Amino acid sequence: MSKSLPFSFLLILFLIGCKKEEQKSYKFTNSLIKETSPYLLQHAHNPVNWYAWNEETLEKAKKDNKLLLISVGYAACHWCHVMEHESFEDETVAKLMNTHFINIKIDREERPDIDQVYMNAVQLMTGSGGWPLNCVALPDGKPFWGGTYFTKDDWMNTLTQIIEVYQNNPEKIVEYAAKLTEGIKQSELLEFNSSQPVFSNDTIKKAIAKWSTRFDRDLGGMMGAPKFPMPNNYNFLMRFAKQSNDLALEKYVFKTLDKMALGGLFDHVNGGFSRYSTDEKWHIPHFEKMLYDNAQLVSLYSDAYLITKNDLYKDAVQKTLKFISRELTSREGAFYSSLDADSKNENDELEEGAYYIWKEDELRNLIHIDFDLFAKYYNINSYGLWENNSYHLIRKESAKEFAVNNNISLAELSLKVEKWNKILSKAREEKTRPRLDDKTLTSWNALMLKGYIDAYRVFGKEEYLACAIRNAEFIEENQFFEKKRLNHNYKNGVSNINGYLEDYATVIDAFISLYEVTLDQKWLFHSKALADYCYQHFYDPDSKMFFFTSDLDTELITRKMEITDNVIPASNSMMAKNLFKLSHYYHNNTYRKTSEQMLHNVSSQFSEYPSGYSNWLDLYLNFAENFYEVAVVGDRALDKISEINQTYLPNKLIAGSVAENAMPLLQNRYVKNNTLIYVCVDGACNLPTDEVLVALKQMK
Repeated sequence: MSKSLPFSFLLILFLIGCKKEEQKSYKFTNSLIKETSPYLLQHAHNPVNWYAWNEETLEKAKKDNKLLLISVGYAACHWCHVMEHESFEDETVAKLMNTHFINIKIDREERPDIDQVYMNAVQLMTGSGGWPLNCVALPDGKPFWGGTYFTKDDWMNTLTQIIEVYQNNPEKIVEYAAKLTEGIKQSELLEFNSSQPVFSNDTIKKAIAKWSTRFDRDLGGMMGAPKFPMPNNYNFLMRFAKQSNDLALEKYVFKTLDKMALGGLFDHVNGGFSRYSTDEKWHIPHFEKMLYDNAQLVSLYSDAYLITKNDLYKDAVQKTLKFISRELTSREGAFYSSLDADSKNENDELEEGAYYIWKEDELRNLIHIDFDLFAKYYNINSYGLWENNSYHLIRKESAKEFAVNNNISLAELSLKVEKWNKILSKAREEKTRPRLDDKTLTSWNALMLKGYIDAYRVFGKEEYLACAIRNAEFIEENQFFEKKRLNHNYKNGVSNINGYLEDYATVIDAFISLYEVTLDQKWLFHSKALADYCYQHFYDPDSKMFFFTSDLDTELITRKMEITDNVIPASNSMMAKNLFKLSHYYHNNTYRKTSEQMLHNVSSQFSEYPSGYSNWLDLYLNFAENFYEVAVVGDRALDKISEINQTYLPNKLIAGSVAENAMPLLQNRYVKNNTLIYVCVDGACNLPTDEVLVALKQMK
């Protein structure tokens, strides 16, 4: 669907620095003009009198005794733009909303805590959710109605009915809101499991057996459409397949990774993955490119390459990181959040995917001599046809297979593909670029930081490590306060919004990984300080879990815990894994007991919905099987660690030093003029060795 969003692209350009451009005259301006979120700024000139979520707005709702109309979305969301154009830019709709509601716009990426609460409400009411998310609540914030996208007529009719019911039978709404709020409080609420934990591979095998009934073994992913990459699911399944020598499971995982990298989910011209595929064959994506997807997919494909040495995976990593460097990296080394699904088409209207799709005549004119070969490679045929006689590039074969089948050398094909992509990339420069969400989120930056670290660990490119260190230092200097507290958001030189558990969990994980490849102990110290801060401000001593929000934050109608793994793993599962690792680094039994109890609390739910607990299952493997502490001490520690890292060993952590070190895993292990490797499991250590191959055998 093609819709126009007047002025918003110009507004964003003005706000990011086009100071000399004359200011546009707008008919409407609301209080969102004071915000920095690109999503909120997109709505700053709607006739709807939008407010940001803050104490002043909530007090106004109570004072005026008006219902809250809470609308949640994000800058790259296609259907958010559609609803804005159809309803929120319409003056008749705006009049109804302004008269009867206090209208609040929320960027879900800035305020995931609010999004959690009201998404939970809509899921309880309707059985599903998504964005745009629209919820109506009492002046005290208790919700009683909600949904996602609505056409203009449905939106008007629904709001009119809500107004009538609230005016005539407010007591019914108050009663329902109270019950719904109680349901929100109870959902995903975990109790302390007092039984003795027993960790067995049988639990994992049963979970995978149920999970596998929905595997699409022909096209990869899960059966049906849409199809989401879900990096952590395949990270866990790949790990379990490798450790248990399950060849059928391994085949399924690599089939999925092949199809995603060959399909239209991946941008073959400029690199990077879109958010998800709308069809079964991974062809037509929902075209927005999110930082968090690409970050985790870089990590996944890096490890997959380590196992397979498949050049398709290496290419996916390298092209994705080029895309991140070119499109989503700031001058400060921070990472931006996303590129929009929509961009202007030839009619100057916003259209989903307009930047990425091609007409056949257009491609013929660009490619010229090699068009027939190009058309075979990228399927400019019935297989690659989309809608309106447009094509989106998709591959069926690896480069090696294609070269053999088309009687061309792999080297010659590679040169041609590189040439084609340069031509198409240049042609894209003539199109209107998708809009950029240039806010920096700490949690997503940490995921991308870890992606760079994992790519460096596998491929050894110093530029990847340089990008990682630069981003870690950005977080350290701009988002990390008093060496213990994090902020969530950064924009225009301003750090704000008190950090959520996801910020702490992702940063701890990334900093541990950075320590493992640099041996710079400050990153490990930072991880421990952040973990200790989480105990102080997020920990629930009754359940032994962690709340999503700090006890320093203004209270919402309830304080939620994030338990279920999604596209990004749950903050509690990430935190439990972090504590497991830190317990080894510091010989800290409190960390280990907390991690173990958190896992034990959720393990009974694995069999019900295994794909929603993949990161928990990954931690479960650490307890169920051997987990190795690898300490490398001596002048050549980094060289030997690099050698070790060329073998896929997800069930290990690395500590190291080039000199004497008092850290528990390194203490009294330095031998002058030698570099020794110590491999231990639960405190039981093999004899030290100076040979990497010997150490690797000790971990089999």
